Amino acid sequence: MMAGHGGNEPVVGGPARHVPVLLNEVLAALKPKPGELIVDGTFGAGGYTSAILETGASVIAIDRDPDAIAAGRAMEQASGGRLTLVQAPFSQLDQHAQGADGVVLDIGVSSMQLDQAERGFSFRNDGPLDMRMAQEGLSAADVVNRFKSGDLARIFGFLGEERHAGRIARMIEKRRAVRPFERTRDLSEAIADHVGRNPKDKIHPATRVFQALRIFVNDELGELAGALFAAERVLKPGGRLVVVTFHSLEDRIVKRFVADRSGKAAGSRHMPEAQEKAATFLKLGGAVAPGEAETEANPRARSAKLRAAQRTDVPPRQADVSIFGLPKLPEIRQSGER
Repeated sequence: MMAGHGGNEPVVGGPARHVPVLLNEVLAALKPKPGELIVDGTFGAGGYTSAILETGASVIAIDRDPDAIAAGRAMEQASGGRLTLVQAPFSQLDQHAQGADGVVLDIGVSSMQLDQAERGFSFRNDGPLDMRMAQEGLSAADVVNRFKSGDLARIFGFLGEERHAGRIARMIEKRRAVRPFERTRDLSEAIADHVGRNPKDKIHPATRVFQALRIFVNDELGELAGALFAAERVLKPGGRLVVVTFHSLEDRIVKRFVADRSGKAAGSRHMPEAQEKAATFLKLGGAVAPGEAETEANPRARSAKLRAAQRTDVPPRQADVSIFGLPKLPEIRQSGER
């Protein structure tokens, strides 16, 4: 994960590699100062971290991709002890930091990951059907070749908002019985051949399926929910949470979290049930989108939204994913056919 990721269209490339999206807006919302501690939960290529270090703040930067951590070691060594890199899922950020003045999260797949064909995130360049950010666990090929068509349809329909989810899932189930899917281009071409391409569509017919597989394989929505709860636990009173999303599903989770955590219960604050609902965050404005100049310079920024909130002195609440209203999806380690 990183600043400047590819949003919801894995086929998109272009020259805007490793450009931190909404960087000025992130810094304005985060307000890092010398001596403060900021947690960058999505280090990637270090775009946000580098800018934060320039303000004099210290950074604990987290990424589950070992390649991102390895590539950041030179920055860590040059930081004079102000940067600590941690390889871990960002849902565990509170296990690696406490009393933070700020947490910044940039959600989704990175430009770095998209542009490496061997990682299998994109079908722009043919590569293995992989998509694993942490480079371990179930791959996209495992899901495509083992999950039942009904489970695939639910994944494509919800996580990809693919209107042909059922048709594509049935095609996959039929084709893999003859020959399994192992390469990104093989899957993308099979989808395009099956559903056809509407000249009015701006994206490739396989784009939404690839998005859905990536989100599912990496449990991106579950990770985001966990990271928001972790940020609530790690931020000190007055600390700021800044989240940049690139997809409506991600933005909805952040929006619901901020709404839930900034709402106060009616009645006396001395009553336990009222205290339980006291605001743990104050909402800082509405969603911020990139300007026209940024989206022209970096097409990957066009779907980005920034939301920010400030921590109060109310103790963190219990983590309850039901506030996000997410549907039940197949269990990644239990569903599937061999």
